[in-house]
Amino acid sequence: MQKIAIITAGGSGTRMGSSIPKQFLLLNQKPLLWYTIHAFIEAYSDINILLVVPKDYLTAGEQLVNELNITNQATVVVGGSTRFHSVQNGIKLIKNPAVVFVHDGVRCLITPDLIRRCFEQTIEKGSAIPAVTCTDSVRIVENDSHAAINRDQVKIIQTPQTFLSSILINAFNQPYQELFTDEATVVEALGESVHLIEGEYSNLKVTRPADLLVANAVLEERNKWSQGINESGKGNLL
Repeated sequence: MQKIAIITAGGSGTRMGSSIPKQFLLLNQKPLLWYTIHAFIEAYSDINILLVVPKDYLTAGEQLVNELNITNQATVVVGGSTRFHSVQNGIKLIKNPAVVFVHDGVRCLITPDLIRRCFEQTIEKGSAIPAVTCTDSVRIVENDSHAAINRDQVKIIQTPQTFLSSILINAFNQPYQELFTDEATVVEALGESVHLIEGEYSNLKVTRPADLLVANAVLEERNKWSQGINESGKGNLL
């Protein structure tokens, strides 16, 4: 089945405190988006990329596609006023049955392994929503009161949120609602069930300067591990 990744990179990066959208900030001399897209290409060389960017960054998006040498399988799309509308702009270009990944462009540490697992579960169940168990203490606040809840029952949702195209296209034909915080909530609004899959704690969303430091450290460790394999033929992933 055809594979399509909608990479949402339409944000402005306000919380990063930068005049440049965070998805275009450099990490080891390459934009965050470079690592994100590269992971999908590494997972599936035949995947099609729909890169959704702010209208003022269309040229930057096209340059990135050229650098990755994927001009024959990538399309740069103008983002919308919300995440919902940005994804919707990408979905409008899907014409054939496919497995569709919707991924935050700033989750640049995504691994090909998670991408492949999402694809396989979607073929089996219709969807795959990466999630990890919360490791912090959690409280629910209501008016002036609050109460602790069992953190083992709290899941932190990640991307790529992955669906059969028939499910996703149908869901994004409905009017926008403020409760649509991700693709899973859009699909559930039509009464469809979504299926979780084990995510990765390293699959963080780079939104603040500290996240950029963490991402750089993770990439350095991965590079060391990769070099160790190349030199010895084996190694241990940290």
